[in-house]
Amino acid sequence: MTSERRVRLHPQNRKILELDGRPLVLLACTEHYGAVMNRPFDYRTYLDDTAARGLTLTRLFTLFRELQSAQNPYSTCKPESVDYVSPYERTGPGAACDGLPKFDLDRPNPEFYARLAEFLTLAEERGIVVEVVLLSNTYAPDVWALNPLHPANNISGTEEILWPEYMSCRHPELHRRQLEHVRRIVEGTRDFPNIIYEICNEPGGSFPGMEGVPDPTEVDEWQRRIAEAIRECDHAGEERHLVAGQQAFLWGPFTQHSDGSFDEMPLDIVNVHPLPGTPLRGRTYDMGTFMSGELKVAELRDYCLAAWEEGRPLNMDEDNVASRFTDETGWTIHRKRAWVTLLCGAHYDMIDFSIHARLPRGTHESRAGLRAPMGFLAGAMRSMNLVASAPLPDLVASAPDETLAVAFGAGGSDSLIYLCDARESGDGGCGDTIEGSLVLDLPDGQHVARCMSPATGQYSPGITIGGGRVEVSLPRFRHDLALRIDGGQTG
Repeated sequence: MTSERRVRLHPQNRKILELDGRPLVLLACTEHYGAVMNRPFDYRTYLDDTAARGLTLTRLFTLFRELQSAQNPYSTCKPESVDYVSPYERTGPGAACDGLPKFDLDRPNPEFYARLAEFLTLAEERGIVVEVVLLSNTYAPDVWALNPLHPANNISGTEEILWPEYMSCRHPELHRRQLEHVRRIVEGTRDFPNIIYEICNEPGGSFPGMEGVPDPTEVDEWQRRIAEAIRECDHAGEERHLVAGQQAFLWGPFTQHSDGSFDEMPLDIVNVHPLPGTPLRGRTYDMGTFMSGELKVAELRDYCLAAWEEGRPLNMDEDNVASRFTDETGWTIHRKRAWVTLLCGAHYDMIDFSIHARLPRGTHESRAGLRAPMGFLAGAMRSMNLVASAPLPDLVASAPDETLAVAFGAGGSDSLIYLCDARESGDGGCGDTIEGSLVLDLPDGQHVARCMSPATGQYSPGITIGGGRVEVSLPRFRHDLALRIDGGQTG
């Protein structure tokens, strides 16, 4: 594997990535992180559909298993116990908490590793980046009780712990088994060029009401140990894979600090969940409450633009602000948030909860309402000179009332502008027809402008506009509209 083939930060623009010589931004409208662990899931069909839409990312958990809740819908990461394919064989003696044989942590499960290799191979063949998530927060006693490393679930002698202590180095046998898992995954996958390793999903510390549990500083020290294990087992020098993650958040009150993610943690890519209580360089951003259906595109824009000034790329990782609403309202919210995120210089992924273990392409409605529009966004980004592109916050001088406008490109003569109704779904007028004009500050020369519908992917015929301060009349639209400005010509 040469450095040119593997996914890496682009050598000419380190805010985007490159895979096999192709510049790209990460975009996923379904990360489906349980693909390998959930036996009935047809991941070949899922990857075929992902590739057909030009989406560039999927996310894969390797150990953590989740519980469905009233707020967090069913997904591939919540397999039935009989369908859970663990990295370890179930040998017994004795029953685990789910009633099936206990795990032997000294016996890797051939089925799991065969599925993992096949999944990564299929993704590589389709040009899809896989974020391989090595460990995860365990959240609560009932979720921790599903983990093979829980002492009640294995015959290998891991310690009894308080569940928040999982993300710490306090318990030698448990920590040894965590490092062993990380090394085994990395050694088994390091020859794939299309992968990124994530240290831990949603690391957090200082859980309220529990005295003496790890605080965020202690959790981050544990994360550094995991990162060291990744580096030790990965290839050396330029051949090594990118490592993604974030500094540990504070549980209560929820505070997702990100200064350290950008300048102290051993990371190549910063993953941030777009949530309230996210400070960066002295300002705290409210980017929408988990599963709330909030839009909050102005805060999302401001955070992404602030992060553009940092030294590492930002991935808006697992945006779940409206993903449980598997309808036009939820899909429209995520379409708007994806466009704003990418055109402000970050990467984006969210979960399509219409995809189940036996619905690898989702429903007909979600394919039309979510996956197809995300594909249109992917196509629009591919039309850009990504290597030379950056956010263009000064390109749009004014826009219609109640809208938010963002722009991205290699200068105004090669740019993509996105305009959306910024009102929340419950506000009066949200979704009403919008009309008016954009005022743009363009380079001198002649430019060709085309409107695009983010919902349908359709483009209008091109019109020629001049340079300088230009007013562009817009067609009437609902929710959002894009404008592509192609190569200016002087003379």
